[in-house]
Amino acid sequence: MKCSANEVMTLAAKAARGAGAPPAQAADFGIAALRHLQAGREVQHLTDALEHLPTGPILLLPLQLLRITENTRDDVARGEFSRAECGGLAQSYLDAQPYETLMEKSGDSARVTLFLDKPKATQISHRVFIPNSLVIHLQTYAARMLVPETDASRLSGAGAGLSDND
Repeated sequence: MKCSANEVMTLAAKAARGAGAPPAQAADFGIAALRHLQAGREVQHLTDALEHLPTGPILLLPLQLLRITENTRDDVARGEFSRAECGGLAQSYLDAQPYETLMEKSGDSARVTLFLDKPKATQISHRVFIPNSLVIHLQTYAARMLVPETDASRLSGAGAGLSDND
């Protein structure tokens, strides 16, 4: 199935929210998922990451990137990712950053360099192919965000009710 970049990011972010990720990490996952698919990387990494919530790479990779940027010297930040943290998504999260990045794999870890003073060229996002199995998987997780349409849910505050003043 071919989808626009926005559709991919939105669906992946909603799936992460439905699987239990906080909003910021879900949004980061949406962008990383797009980069992952554009690069032709293994789809299984995305499904595994969703299944590992409330822990795993969707939470750990953004936090590790923040920790690395805390060690900034002259607009260059260096740190490491362990393979356990990455779940196969480290390069995709690096590709999603707005600045140049470098990852050198060695053994069970990867050395990461972030060039915070070198903006990355804007990547034009064309339509992306997503396997139908992944779309179904993402939609299943995304549906967990929805409140069931019942009288009980409406009585407890779901929906707009009689006055919708947004």
